[in-house]
Amino acid sequence: MNEKKLELKRLLIYLAFSFGLTFLWFWLVKPKGQNWDDMSPEMRNFVTLGMLFPVISHVLARWITKEGFAPAGKDSMMLGISFKDRKWIFFLLAILLPWFYMELGNAITLILNPDCYDSEYYLHMGVYKKILILLPLSAIVSGIVGSFAAFGEEGGWRGYMMPKLQKLMPKTPALILGGVIWGLWHAPITCIGHDFGTDYPGFPYVGILCMCVLCTLMGILLTFVTEMSGSIWPAVIMHAVSNASPSILSVFMDPDKVGLISWIGIMISLLIVDIVVLIVWRRCYRKKSAIMPDLNPLD
Repeated sequence: MNEKKLELKRLLIYLAFSFGLTFLWFWLVKPKGQNWDDMSPEMRNFVTLGMLFPVISHVLARWITKEGFAPAGKDSMMLGISFKDRKWIFFLLAILLPWFYMELGNAITLILNPDCYDSEYYLHMGVYKKILILLPLSAIVSGIVGSFAAFGEEGGWRGYMMPKLQKLMPKTPALILGGVIWGLWHAPITCIGHDFGTDYPGFPYVGILCMCVLCTLMGILLTFVTEMSGSIWPAVIMHAVSNASPSILSVFMDPDKVGLISWIGIMISLLIVDIVVLIVWRRCYRKKSAIMPDLNPLD
């Protein structure tokens, strides 16, 4: 079996586990007739345990295909951490970049839909006006501390799927296909209203499509920090901080008046950041290609 066929087989085994286990989990645990907003906090936590299946599937795929469990290095699980050769920059980016694109995305949302602005909405959230400036810091800290679910996803998508895809095709189509796969994997939780709610035209198909676009845009950043650092941990941190919504503007926006428009704002913001990142990424590869000719070019 040639190398590409072997990598494709490994990838398909991984995807079968990841989708199979996740979809089975949501079918088993979702209370009948309940959507995300109807569930108790305890039930939500139980349901979201399904976010751990990508990294579990990573382990299962390596076990079945006998790839080994090297924590760091080539074809590893990318669990190592190194701050040498300025790799610390990508850990710092993972912490700060979510604040930037979330804040920019919310600013775009307010431009697109000024009616969602509420100068006193933060009072409904129990937040004191004097400490609003500390909200991004709070989100960053809580995101990093509570990165359990983010590790469950990034340990699989960035730790296993993306390296396999990039061995099978050029980087750009790999990033797009990887984002679509990741977005489709979210379908069960999107269908219960986790990300976009349930009250929008075309539910749940429009939501699934939006999630595919969002995951593609987000996946570019997550794959970038993973490859440049040689570790999944910056992606875990970035994913977790993003989930914590580190934005001051968000506490001045009434979610009942926002809907899908807020996600459109975030997508536009991510696209802007992605363009900058792709330019930087291409330049980094050009510099490294002379000494690392096996790099997968950014085509």
